[in-house]
Amino acid sequence: MQNYRKTSHTTYDYKCHIVWITKYRKKVLGGKVGNRVRELVREICKGNDVEILKGHVSKDHVHLFVSVPSHLAVSKLVQYLKGKSSYKLMQENKQISRLFWGRHLWGRGYFVATSGNITDEMIMEYIENQGGNEKEDGEFTTVE
Repeated sequence: MQNYRKTSHTTYDYKCHIVWITKYRKKVLGGKVGNRVRELVREICKGNDVEILKGHVSKDHVHLFVSVPSHLAVSKLVQYLKGKSSYKLMQENKQISRLFWGRHLWGRGYFVATSGNITDEMIMEYIENQGGNEKEDGEFTTVE
């Protein structure tokens, strides 16, 4: 059975895999720093009602597989994760702040891919089979 999450007006199952790297792929996330990154990510996710399904902190990048609330954009979540963790790590670790001038710990971009238990083809087939007399207009059909 699916683990659907619910809010007052929404039922959803929105999972995504997020990956981001340190600037210049510098290997600084080992040991205590890596543990602190994990703590910060957990804290930020908890504060935004994001459920962590799996995660991994490597020496130069972070992987997260999360269930995101439908009202929270993934880009906003990544902004919170990278921004708050960078700020805190730079404040707490002077050796890191010396390595990354300009107050930027993380690389500019990130990777995200959504996950689900049904395919695009299944969704399109479901939509195609939604009614009787239809009028087709490109990708959309309307009931007459």
